[in-house]
Amino acid sequence: MSSQGKQNTQKQEKIVSMFDDIAPTYDTANRVMSMGIDKSWRRKACDLAYTYTGKDSIDKIVDVACGTGDMMDFWHNRAEKSGIAIGEIVGVDPSNGMVDVARKKYPKFNYHISKATEIPLEDSCADILSITYGIRNVVEREQALVEFNRVLKKDGLVVILEFMKNENPSFLGKIMNFYTNKILPKVGGFISKNLEAYEYLPNSIEDFSTVKNMQNELESAGFEMLYTKSFSMDISTLLIARKSK
Repeated sequence: MSSQGKQNTQKQEKIVSMFDDIAPTYDTANRVMSMGIDKSWRRKACDLAYTYTGKDSIDKIVDVACGTGDMMDFWHNRAEKSGIAIGEIVGVDPSNGMVDVARKKYPKFNYHISKATEIPLEDSCADILSITYGIRNVVEREQALVEFNRVLKKDGLVVILEFMKNENPSFLGKIMNFYTNKILPKVGGFISKNLEAYEYLPNSIEDFSTVKNMQNELESAGFEMLYTKSFSMDISTLLIARKSK
């Protein structure tokens, strides 16, 4: 393995270890910090994806970086509301701690402990693959996007919700940046007793990709962009793309 490869592996392992540490308090901290607004973003992502598929029956949905399983439950509930039959919902995450919580909350779903770059599923098996507030935690992101393409069926959808880097924030955006950088880490650190983990959040956003770069990376990995929209003063961005090759 090259020195860069070793550095990437060590960085990824540190991120996974951090999520293992905060897993027991993760849901509580998230609900307090987001004030529940993430629920509307998740609903929007699911409903739009189901509209784009145009199907009343879907074989498999894969949620990468599934964490404590909330997005999987949104896929399940929004499908029921729309009268869509789902064969299987599969969660993939490298953190044993997070998946342990998910299994207790949502035992009806299936889980794999795995990195986003090494999904233990066969080629062309999934109709939809989602990653919600997790792509910025994937060190080898471009390799992961190629892996997403491999797992998806022809015309399958990749659905990404993420906190993207905003190079030209509005006045309100600057206020939200202050909240994210100065207030959220203290709240999350108090609840989890792990300040370092919640200081990582704003740093990971600042170090992450812009929306345009993310679109370019998706297209390079064999996807055609269908939808991009930022919500709530550009805090969160939804990208939906179709496997084109």
